Amino acid sequence: MKKVIEGIAYVLGNDVDTDQIIPAEHLVYSLSDPEERKNYGKFAMSGVPPKQAGLPNGNIPFTENGQSESKYSIIIGGKNFGCGSSREHAPACMEIAGIRAVIAESYARIFYRNSVDGGFFIPFECATRLVEEVKTGDDLIIDLNADTITNRSSNKTYDLKSLGEVIEIIEAGNIFEYARKTGMIPR
Repeated sequence: MKKVIEGIAYVLGNDVDTDQIIPAEHLVYSLSDPEERKNYGKFAMSGVPPKQAGLPNGNIPFTENGQSESKYSIIIGGKNFGCGSSREHAPACMEIAGIRAVIAESYARIFYRNSVDGGFFIPFECATRLVEEVKTGDDLIIDLNADTITNRSSNKTYDLKSLGEVIEIIEAGNIFEYARKTGMIPR
């Protein structure tokens, strides 16, 4: 079975931290209340500096007109994506906003684990510096079977690092569902 993720790219640079992903002033909403939860999507990426938002020209809004879901579903990042605090709200707000995958050169380890353990989205790594190859608005397709990303806007394909067992955790829904599915903890 071919597994793919298709979507529109939103490109960021290096060192995107959790305060840029979801500023502390927006951590007051309940993740369990359906209406309040939407605010996390609405304010996702709202702390990204205008000069970096959507590169190369900057100041491209991630969400529009107070919407809680973005038209962008794949984020392309540089090095050290998700640095800063260990708040789980950062990957949660990205999922709420509609992010299905992030492709970066590298991640802050705690952000990577929060993304995987919560089953929020797939954090891919790519040795190619995609922030210089992909533009915000490009049409992308990720082939999970082949570990590739194709930019349909430029007709170029790049290799992604293998996810290994990480994909099983995300497919199960989160680390606890994976543990139940594999018999590590009782159902």
